[in-house]
Amino acid sequence: MQDFSGNLIETLSRLAFPKIGIIDIIQIALIAFFVYQFMVWIKYTHAYTLLKGILVVLLFILIAYIFRMNTILWIFSNLASTLIVGVIVIFQPELRKVLEQLGQKRIMASLIPFDAGKEVKERFTDKTISELVKACFDMGEVKTGALIVIEQNELLTDYIRTGINLDAILTSQLLINIFEHNTPLHDGAVIVRENRIVAATCYLPLSDNMELSKQLGTRHRAGVGISEQTDSVTIIVSEETGQVSVAQGGKLTRSVNSAKLREILVRAQNKQVVDNSKLRHLLKGRVKHEEAKNNR
Repeated sequence: MQDFSGNLIETLSRLAFPKIGIIDIIQIALIAFFVYQFMVWIKYTHAYTLLKGILVVLLFILIAYIFRMNTILWIFSNLASTLIVGVIVIFQPELRKVLEQLGQKRIMASLIPFDAGKEVKERFTDKTISELVKACFDMGEVKTGALIVIEQNELLTDYIRTGINLDAILTSQLLINIFEHNTPLHDGAVIVRENRIVAATCYLPLSDNMELSKQLGTRHRAGVGISEQTDSVTIIVSEETGQVSVAQGGKLTRSVNSAKLREILVRAQNKQVVDNSKLRHLLKGRVKHEEAKNNR
């Protein structure tokens, strides 16, 4: 046993481990940070599905390399440059978006949260929920049709581009005016991001679900369609009956009352209370400790 441990120590001592300096540690930390930010960002876009497809293709290439499938490897090696250009073209909207977000982001503030107190993180405020509920049931009383898409984690930029940009604070009066009959913006969907109406008259994909009732019109099929392709919450007000319905995850909940709609919106709000004062208190405690130590 002693011989084995001695041989093991001798073998390990002969191994040449690379020397890691401060610059190497900084490089590793930066690469890890940017890879993490990239994965978090891409998770909530359409590019996430495309990325999974690319990973499947790369896995297929790895299998071909292991089993020495030379013909397949030759095809991929000749198409490599074309595939790289194709990936850049496919991801062009997402790449542009992430560069814009990188320019707007307060990187140091996100890394070192010195703000004191508790921070409330939410997709939209309680006031926005109240305005949405009021607008939907006010429109339902007079049978004004409406289609309101509320953005969640996945960005709806592609659908916003199909409409007219508004970027206005969400109020019940504004929603009612948008969907009023014979007004320029009443046709199509309104898209809500956080506490603002970002666009109106947006085109949405129609659902092909054959299980939907034949009594439902284009507005309901569009609401279900967008919920099948994204994680959004869509509110539909029927022009025929005045009933309020909600589409989410490809499922349609019909004839909801105001309490049920508020409950759905509160879940979508995803309110979280984050305590950002821990680091500040930790540093403050360290300073006080040093001052007390010096005064002795």
